Amino acid sequence: MTLTITSTMPGKSAPENLPPHDVRDLSMADSGRKRVYWADIDMPVLRKIRERFEKEKPLAGRRMSACLHVTAETANLMRTLKAGGADLILCASNPLSTQDDVAASLVRDFGICVYAIKGEDNETYYKHIETAIRHRPSVTMDDGADLVHGLHSEFVEFAGDIVVSMEETTTGVIRLRALELQGKLKFPVVAINDAQTKNLFDNRYGTGQSTVDGIIRATDILVAGRNFVIAGYGWCGKGFAMRARGMGANVIVTEVNPIRAIEARMDGFQVMPMADAAPIGDVFCTLTGDMHVIRPEHFARMKDGAIVCNSGHFDIEIDLKGLGKMAHRVERGVRPLVDAYYLDENRRVFILAEGRLVNLSAAHGHPASVMDMSFATQALTAEYAIKNAGKLEVHVHRVPAHIEDFISRLKLETMGIAIDTLTPEQEKYLASWEMGT
Repeated sequence: MTLTITSTMPGKSAPENLPPHDVRDLSMADSGRKRVYWADIDMPVLRKIRERFEKEKPLAGRRMSACLHVTAETANLMRTLKAGGADLILCASNPLSTQDDVAASLVRDFGICVYAIKGEDNETYYKHIETAIRHRPSVTMDDGADLVHGLHSEFVEFAGDIVVSMEETTTGVIRLRALELQGKLKFPVVAINDAQTKNLFDNRYGTGQSTVDGIIRATDILVAGRNFVIAGYGWCGKGFAMRARGMGANVIVTEVNPIRAIEARMDGFQVMPMADAAPIGDVFCTLTGDMHVIRPEHFARMKDGAIVCNSGHFDIEIDLKGLGKMAHRVERGVRPLVDAYYLDENRRVFILAEGRLVNLSAAHGHPASVMDMSFATQALTAEYAIKNAGKLEVHVHRVPAHIEDFISRLKLETMGIAIDTLTPEQEKYLASWEMGT
């Protein structure tokens, strides 16, 4: 892959007054700055935290490395961490999710080290992650656990520096719990993804809306009247199913979890195995956090023109290698981010965004309003972890309840919404057992 970039990896001289970076083109920064400030309008909770951080500097002297989607919303989290005094570096958590103009603006306008280029090849992607690890952070932020994976494999010598790591997505939490179960986790981790202020809103409303947006941008199809097959009925799948039905799609859910399958049926959706859904589906989307959810035996049963995409973190939810072996030929770029796999001359399967996150690869990712809560949770958890450095056990922790309570109440305040409070009598009743009918 040939890329035109402005590059200042370690060992190269940076332009005057700019931090080390590797981004596509600094001349894109004006556009990126506008995006960042536009997102900031809809992120009032994070903005209030940034104002306090600017005064108190709770992250002063801490090296931090973040491996996140480089978007306008992430930029406002980076601004908040820097305002708190962090010595910060940001790299991409997905090769196709970077907004190049935002990356340029973070470097030029906000003085943050960024290593991210939309469309970067695997070698560049992992070189950027290595750069973030060699920053020797004491705090890391992950979206998919690639930083933590590196700290447990190729770069174990840096793991001892870590006070805490935070994980933003379901896929990453799965990997971290596996590490803990095997007794191999080397430092405390906080599962940001498991916070209610994250998964109830970011996963459901953010992924739901942005996944529909990505599919429409990539294909320009009419959603109404089509059979949408949704693999996985976690919070992301629920949100996507809700939005697809709202636009007139006939929604079919595939699941391996019996409880979620019952829930999907009672929510009014058809539920069936992928093998049964394959011949009737028009659009397929995986949102499971697992691998090879759609496999050759499913592709073999799909109709001509079936559209297949993924909104889970890694591109392995769809077995693209298996599909490639089946295909007689592959036509790249029939539309931007759409590839046609010909199973025979009269039957094609269209893959969106190379099987990567369609909501970030083909669209702009989650709206700023929901990322406001997710990133506020990140910022306050970082502050909490630093204050409790050395006290947290090597374990996958939940976000402290008081942080979630504070963020949700502040979000309501910024939305102009008031709620009731318990009376002393009610509090006493909830704390007692003596009173009956």
